[in-house]
Amino acid sequence: MLFRQLFDQETWTYTYLIADAETKEAALVDPVIEQVERDLKLIKELELTLKYCLETHVHADHITGTGKLRELTDCEGIVPENAQVACASRLIEDGERLKVGDIEIQAISTLGHTDSHMAYRVNGDRVLTGDALLIRGCGRTDFQSGDAGTLYDSITQRLFTLPDDTWVYPGHDYRGQTISTIGEEKRWNPRLLGRSREEFIKFMNSLNLPDPKKIMEAVPANERCGNVLIAA
Repeated sequence: MLFRQLFDQETWTYTYLIADAETKEAALVDPVIEQVERDLKLIKELELTLKYCLETHVHADHITGTGKLRELTDCEGIVPENAQVACASRLIEDGERLKVGDIEIQAISTLGHTDSHMAYRVNGDRVLTGDALLIRGCGRTDFQSGDAGTLYDSITQRLFTLPDDTWVYPGHDYRGQTISTIGEEKRWNPRLLGRSREEFIKFMNSLNLPDPKKIMEAVPANERCGNVLIAA
């Protein structure tokens, strides 16, 4: 398997390239519109064919590159079920499996950061957690129909039940960390360690975080797969 973790400095976003080295089929998870040229260059250099662009959720902090990549490569743009996105090629359901050559990507519903969020388990040994579980953190729950109790359930019942040696690759990182494991996060994640569900809800509801800088443009643009409306 060919696997690359790519980074957008402005939004602290990780994009993931997954490819079968034999068949040359590839998928991108959470592409960023400003990095489309970078991603296409790498795909071309590695002689890959982009089959899927997968979204973990409708992002509020960056504009997706899926729409542009679909125009340029004819890949499928896939978003989680229940997302309010009319332009997607199709929606993906909890438990659904996609094949990229011989590589299996399984969707795991991880609601709470938003009301339509998926993590993606890749070949059974790693999970792309989007904004649900971060390295020593988790996604916020104070907008886009987020819900702290639901996020607690998603992390503890859907992600923390995976094998401890499962590699964790988050959707963002703000402290220079790139990779963790399920076992590490169960042991050391301060957002969850020692907190009951009720305590987690109280803590998350007290954070009072500022809105993402791009929220006003990113959410509506991502509901159109990255197509930004230009005011007259």
